[in-house]
Amino acid sequence: MTPLSCGSLIPRSTFATIRRQMVLEFCKWDPQVEDVSTLCPYSLLLQQDAWNQLIQWSEQLADETLNVEAELLQRPDLLCQLGLPRPIRRLLTRAKSPASASFARIMRFDFHWTTDGWRISEVNSDVPGGFIESSAFTHLMEQVTPATMSPGDPAGLYAEAIAQCGMQRIGLVHATAYSDDRQVMTYLAQRLRQQNVEAFLGSPADVAWSEGHASLRSGSQLQDVDGLVRFFPGEWLPNLKQRPVWEPFFVGARTPISNPATALVSQSKRLPLVWDRLKTPVQTWKELLPETADPRRVLWKRDDRWVLKPALGRVGEMIGLHGVTSGKDWRAIRRSATWWPGHWVAQKRFQMQPLAGPQGVVYPVIGVYTVDRRVTGIYARLAQQPLINHLAQDVAVLIPQPSFVDEASDVAGSSMSSQEGGVLR
Repeated sequence: MTPLSCGSLIPRSTFATIRRQMVLEFCKWDPQVEDVSTLCPYSLLLQQDAWNQLIQWSEQLADETLNVEAELLQRPDLLCQLGLPRPIRRLLTRAKSPASASFARIMRFDFHWTTDGWRISEVNSDVPGGFIESSAFTHLMEQVTPATMSPGDPAGLYAEAIAQCGMQRIGLVHATAYSDDRQVMTYLAQRLRQQNVEAFLGSPADVAWSEGHASLRSGSQLQDVDGLVRFFPGEWLPNLKQRPVWEPFFVGARTPISNPATALVSQSKRLPLVWDRLKTPVQTWKELLPETADPRRVLWKRDDRWVLKPALGRVGEMIGLHGVTSGKDWRAIRRSATWWPGHWVAQKRFQMQPLAGPQGVVYPVIGVYTVDRRVTGIYARLAQQPLINHLAQDVAVLIPQPSFVDEASDVAGSSMSSQEGGVLR
């Protein structure tokens, strides 16, 4: 029996109100991409026992991932296997300073329901997104879906974890030229203010470092901060050119960072290639992740059971999936993986189980967040093909509660301004 199902369509007028609230109140400024609405007008229903299992696996995966990171940062001989950009690889293998201070480590594990049960495709351990959709959108969909409960409030619990670290002034560092990044940080600033934490928004180029301590130029002023939240991909940092500006995000910073850019070590899809050379056990990873290999070690050109992935790919970009990826994209992927195989992996393909939705067949991915090794909620997406990319829709995941209809009704009456969502276990 499948642990996932699609709920009913929300009435058009009701969903129009939700969409408007998302744009005007919760910073969802990109509710449409090309001709596709980014918000799904129905929910995914995840059975309670399946959610309990995903919680257990995700917390085990978070523990293994952080332990692997710590060991790898002491193993320069293995860092060169991860497909990291050359400036970053040189910095990490030659650094005389310790890894930068860290707090409120957040990551997201992407699960798929397949013909062989649950499988994981990757961890977003560097700069996971989806806070607006996993928190605000899920809460609004919960209000109009009787007898269900939200699996958590990732943005709220992340803000709470930051506040519990004693942070009073936070710099939210992101790619300020991108509105889709700006909206995430603006929403997180709202949630931080609910925790009495003052937030300042800026670019990593706006950070001034002095003996490892950070200040952030916000507007015309230089603001002292207790910590930095980084929403700027680690591999982009060397593009800032000036090494004293980007290097402290990796090593030497005394102002703690969430997440430090050393998280790029576990973000790499090539991480499984060094597992057998580590002392750290990765039992859960090996149980859930399909076989992964260096492209030079398998016959991926002749065998369509292999999927090609860039080591540092994001949002489903440049994934080579026979029969799904377009011919033009596949030729570009094939050429790149042939010329630069050290920046790619080949991964055994799994068969995703499609779901019958009210608007047609869909393929879901369930992204489970953890903060400091504890699960905080779900960010999910739906696609019309077994490849989750930028055209996939954001969908709320809810847990059916057939024996707690009254309690679900009470939850539906709560407001986002006083949201204190935890994780339903």
